[in-house]
Amino acid sequence: MFLQPFHSRDQNSISISADQGSGFAKSVSNDFNPIHDTDSKRFCVPGDLLFALVLQRYGLSKEMSFNFSGMVSADTSLSFPPLVGEHFRIIDDRDKCYLEVSRAGDTVANMALIEKLVKAYVLFSGQNFPYILVPLMAEHQVMINPGRPLVIYDSMSLRLDRLTLTEPTVELAGTSLRVDGKRGVAQLKFRFMEAGDIVGSGVKNLILSGLRDYQQDAIDGMVADYLTRAG
Repeated sequence: MFLQPFHSRDQNSISISADQGSGFAKSVSNDFNPIHDTDSKRFCVPGDLLFALVLQRYGLSKEMSFNFSGMVSADTSLSFPPLVGEHFRIIDDRDKCYLEVSRAGDTVANMALIEKLVKAYVLFSGQNFPYILVPLMAEHQVMINPGRPLVIYDSMSLRLDRLTLTEPTVELAGTSLRVDGKRGVAQLKFRFMEAGDIVGSGVKNLILSGLRDYQQDAIDGMVADYLTRAG
């Protein structure tokens, strides 16, 4: 599958180097968040890459939820159990959990479908900043810290009406932001489309830290820097 360049496998363990994680973020998700730069002191593996690896290993179910409980550093050895049920965890060799997965309904291992769905979703997900989050922050007159921007991938869930898709795409269906002091939770609703029909839906939740009053100049600077990095 197309994920082979972005991870290393050793029996039931998977590890992701900084180069591999950064390469996935930039070449597949079009995600240029500095936290995915190879030289970042806070480097973490993209959550969308973990999502993709789970689907590759265990298949696509009609209903799935992903709850991220920790940021994965480069070269962390992650255990992908050989057999799983409706609920399972992705942990390291110290039993620290990074991802909890739940699934229900029929499951398929159609790699062609999984690749197309993964690419469609992570392209949508990777471009949350600036195209979705900036208008949302402007609406609520808050913003993340421009000197230390931190947006954490908290969770995602999806539901598909059927598993016989051929060319799925993903589009935004709605947004909301709940602010509590310096912390905010952004909810991004999306839908899966095929040939003009809605064939599924999902929700992605992000945690925004270090919130402060909205300043257009600072936002403009963050956006300009991001777009420069994206080339």
